[in-house]
Amino acid sequence: MVPACNGPDKAVDMHRLVAIVTMAFLAGGFTPHRTTHRLHAVTKPARRGTVGTGGIAACLIVSGCTTVASVQEPDVKIAKAWHATLPHGGRTGDLMSWWATFADRSLTALIASAQAQSPTLESAAAEIERARAMLASTQAGLFPAIGGSGSLTRAGTGGNKANQIAAETTTSGVLDASWEIDLFGKTRQRGEAARLRMHERAADWHEARVSLAAEVADYYVQYRACRQLEQIYATELASQRETIRAMETAATSGLMSSADLALGRASAAASASARTAQRAECEVLVKSLARLTGGDEPRVREILARGKQALPAPANLKLSAVPAEALRQRPDIDALELEVAASLAEIGAAKADLYPSLSLGGSVTISSSSLTGTSLPWSFGPAISIPLFDGGSRRAAVGSAAAAYKVAVATYKAGVLDAVADVETALVRIDSSRRRIGDARIAARNYRAYFKAVDSNWRAGGASLLDREDARRSAQSAEVLLIEIRRDSVRYWIALYKALGGGWDASAPFPKDLPRKTKENLL
Repeated sequence: MVPACNGPDKAVDMHRLVAIVTMAFLAGGFTPHRTTHRLHAVTKPARRGTVGTGGIAACLIVSGCTTVASVQEPDVKIAKAWHATLPHGGRTGDLMSWWATFADRSLTALIASAQAQSPTLESAAAEIERARAMLASTQAGLFPAIGGSGSLTRAGTGGNKANQIAAETTTSGVLDASWEIDLFGKTRQRGEAARLRMHERAADWHEARVSLAAEVADYYVQYRACRQLEQIYATELASQRETIRAMETAATSGLMSSADLALGRASAAASASARTAQRAECEVLVKSLARLTGGDEPRVREILARGKQALPAPANLKLSAVPAEALRQRPDIDALELEVAASLAEIGAAKADLYPSLSLGGSVTISSSSLTGTSLPWSFGPAISIPLFDGGSRRAAVGSAAAAYKVAVATYKAGVLDAVADVETALVRIDSSRRRIGDARIAARNYRAYFKAVDSNWRAGGASLLDREDARRSAQSAEVLLIEIRRDSVRYWIALYKALGGGWDASAPFPKDLPRKTKENLL
């Protein structure tokens, strides 16, 4: 919300006081050389004129506070309850310490490394610093500007006596001061927009941290699942090669046909190709993790090597029963809302630019000459600038600011709808994967039992090699599918974590000194 004009702002009160005094000065309300009797006797009509001008000044000052209406929250219809099934009945833990519930030191080490080394976070932190500088620059317009200059000159004229002029030394110093009175709130509104955008950049920084942690975790889960899939292909390939050696012995003895041997060799080659492709995918994931964590690939490999080989198991997430409450956890939604407020403040600044501007200026010059002596000229007075005709430039600026506000509102609405959809989608996928894991586990177990039975029958001569290969492929496919479902289940939990804002708290105090790099994992 944009603060009201009548807030406890000392700079604003000072501007009002100076504006009232200046308006009275312009209206002739100050007559310091008149006696008291003449003041009462002569200036009664003038006093009425002064009161009228003062009333106008008061109206102008008040109008500065009514340039912009209060921020109205955009009307976005949000469901009163989640339509998807809540995971684990909605019983959850704390989002802030959720990563620790994985009980995987490799994962937390990678996330901490990414938080400390990511250029994305450095860029987001630099954006906050730039926004702070813009705020300071804008607020500087509320205060007087003072400047000075000085000079030292020695001059003379030589030649014959008739043209000679004695040498003269001249020194001078000038002190200038100017102050634009913020009558209609133009500078204040610009400062408010800059302040809101500073907090918007802070929300972007939080969003970047959440997204980075989720991306690292997602790649990590894919890597662990990739290694498990590679192990399946490697185990299967070792078994096939052992079988081929037995088949070659049997074929040499004439106990097995060359067709069965060729089929066995082809199946083993296909398994070797699948293992090679899977290993390459694992290497690509290592490269991705190294990119996110600062590019130190040897360190990433060391962290991965000492970690658990199993897929990390996440704990529950805290999910509010009301979607509107869950959206308050998302920093990107907070950033969109701040942009709406900043855009509204810019409308106020553009409207304030339609009205006259009042400024105070003065200068003092100290000049000293070795011939003429010392002088001290000075000047002081108000100046008013009234926009009479600018070809519609200021009105167009108001229209542009109003259009930017509409864009911000529409973007905010779209962001809210997308946020709700993200949570709903993640919930549906989590529920689906939870149901599928049980069926996939049963399928993998029974397909493996079926293959063992067919394999025993084949070795006894009661089944063909083709039947054995079909059973082997079915068992392998079922085991691969089970790993993929488990992997996707964890990835959906990570997606839900990100969709809920990653534990970000909008009520947390704004950091005064935001570090570019931090080794702490606060997610």
